[in-house]
Amino acid sequence: MADARQRMRDAAVLVPLFRGADGGLRLVLVRRTEGGPHAGQIAFPGGSRDRSDRTTRDTAVREACEEIGLAPEAIEILERLPVVEVRVSGFRVTPYLARITPPRHWSRDEREIAEVLEVRVGDLLHPDAHGESLERLPALREPQRIAYYRVGSYRLWGASYRILHPLLPRLAAGEWNV
Repeated sequence: MADARQRMRDAAVLVPLFRGADGGLRLVLVRRTEGGPHAGQIAFPGGSRDRSDRTTRDTAVREACEEIGLAPEAIEILERLPVVEVRVSGFRVTPYLARITPPRHWSRDEREIAEVLEVRVGDLLHPDAHGESLERLPALREPQRIAYYRVGSYRLWGASYRILHPLLPRLAAGEWNV
């Protein structure tokens, strides 16, 4: 196990939240481009830690700025969330919950991001938004039961699901002033 942990690469994501014009809490997600890593997946803005990043927090902020055009001064980190290990890809992902001031228009990195999604937290809390399916994934020998959230016509699953699932009840309870 110690050897596996040493081979894990650090990555970080930002879990951006803001209040919409209707006063409802919104979460910013991205849909990855079809050609890149994690093709077509719904995820949080983020990526691998660069040598220039002093901390994983720096990674999360830098990646959000690069991928969706958030200005660093528009990001207020509220809390570091539990680390999620993704053994299939070899990443140790540190998520950071953040209150943001969204730009008037998202400026996405078209090489990595196909779409920026503003999702109402209330929609994710609806029982119909949560599902499971039996999936055969290339990295696994046997079909696996995969839990997911419906985000429009997409499914949010994997590491993003593992970050979001324990977070949703806390957001619903108003644990943070967003």
